[in-house]
Amino acid sequence: MQLPDDLPVVERDAVRLAVLDADDRLLLFRAREITYPEIGEWWELPGGGIEPGETYREAATREMWEETGLRITPASIGPPAWRRTSTFRYRGTRRVQHEVVAVVRLAGSQPAVDVSNQLRHETEDYLSWTWLPVDQVATTAERFYPGRLPELLSELLAGGSIDEPFEHWS
Repeated sequence: MQLPDDLPVVERDAVRLAVLDADDRLLLFRAREITYPEIGEWWELPGGGIEPGETYREAATREMWEETGLRITPASIGPPAWRRTSTFRYRGTRRVQHEVVAVVRLAGSQPAVDVSNQLRHETEDYLSWTWLPVDQVATTAERFYPGRLPELLSELLAGGSIDEPFEHWS
């Protein structure tokens, strides 16, 4: 893994969730990086950092509540089927993020998202949210984080185990 020597490095563990409703729509947030507007906008999976002492399931439960207002239980979160490391610029730092991606299947159709619990940086970073049909993820020309989401989503949802090589996202 070769990192650019451009910014101070912040390394952390994180969890991302492929959240599906009953109609196989994927929950995505429209995001931006306010300190690097040249990066543009993209769609990303909900999730965030794993705090010291937390399991990925505990972190996922907390992040879902903060970002979406949706209450999930640790037992509803699938195994960490997709493992990856990525780097990206974020607010004057270079993040190196060791991520696991897990699947959560919700019972309802397009549950209402409540963003009132988002942290300040999330309210600045997230522009909107959507429930996108899974089959449209692979066919849209939109940009995603993780970058290979369109190509790896079907394998993840089929129960595959993915070890993705390093992604230099921005």
